[in-house]
Amino acid sequence: MLDKESAYAPIALFCFNRPDHLKRTVEALLKNPEASGTAIHFFSDAAARPRDQVKVDAVRAFIRSVSGFKEIHIHEAATNIGLSQSVISGVSSILEKEPGIIVLEDDMECQPFFLRYMNEALAKYEFEERVVSIHAYSYPIPDLPDSFFLKGADCWGWATWKRGWELFEEDGNLLLEQVKKQKLQKRLDFSYSYPYLRMLKRQIRGENQSWAVRWYASALIKDKLTLYPGRSLIRNIGNDSTGTHSRETALFDPILADTIPEFPFTVEESPIAYKAFVKFFRRLKIRMILKKFGLKK
Repeated sequence: MLDKESAYAPIALFCFNRPDHLKRTVEALLKNPEASGTAIHFFSDAAARPRDQVKVDAVRAFIRSVSGFKEIHIHEAATNIGLSQSVISGVSSILEKEPGIIVLEDDMECQPFFLRYMNEALAKYEFEERVVSIHAYSYPIPDLPDSFFLKGADCWGWATWKRGWELFEEDGNLLLEQVKKQKLQKRLDFSYSYPYLRMLKRQIRGENQSWAVRWYASALIKDKLTLYPGRSLIRNIGNDSTGTHSRETALFDPILADTIPEFPFTVEESPIAYKAFVKFFRRLKIRMILKKFGLKK
């Protein structure tokens, strides 16, 4: 049970070859008062190419030097398994022993009340079956509710429970079959404003290894909700072309929260937030097209 008297949920932090980003991520976590009472698990992937080795070694040297958390566990992969398999196996292994988990990657710089928000939300919604996860990032959209629910799940600073992760379906083919059976194509794509369906199909074909689109689809087909803050508690500092799966862009730079958000009064999807996300995705598509042709930064 996750309550004020119990230990804080453990953190799983996935890292690869970006020691500078990782250091900023850890330093931000340590500014949270709850860090000293929190166990952290570093999952360090091995080098994929010889040129990665120096930076992987730097990452591993850094995580061995970290202090300030209640417990520090280091998991070093012997061979490169990729982010997707690292997340799936790492989250699964922790939730075999723990009721809840907070998940970060090495490019997620958090606010100093991030851990309080995540732990309070995990405790509040632990037995609310409709809620599958807690999310800490929100797109830069003005005038969102202080916090809100949307169907599905997300991947930039998140938390879940064992019961939530048990819904994760690793097989993209089975997910696509259910999306079609339930006629969820439009909903999966946020009213056709973002190509999640295409992303899922590409994962099935082996063109990407996204665990995140499978996590999102797994939650959506079960009609589950994720809690979002109206203003972000996470800044993704990896959109600078250094990541394996990211390009340099400022389009996702968030509006940061300066206080912990209040939780919603009711556990139901927010139509206001849904429409705002659709509008943001449609504008994002236009901006990315313009940027591609050098017409807008």
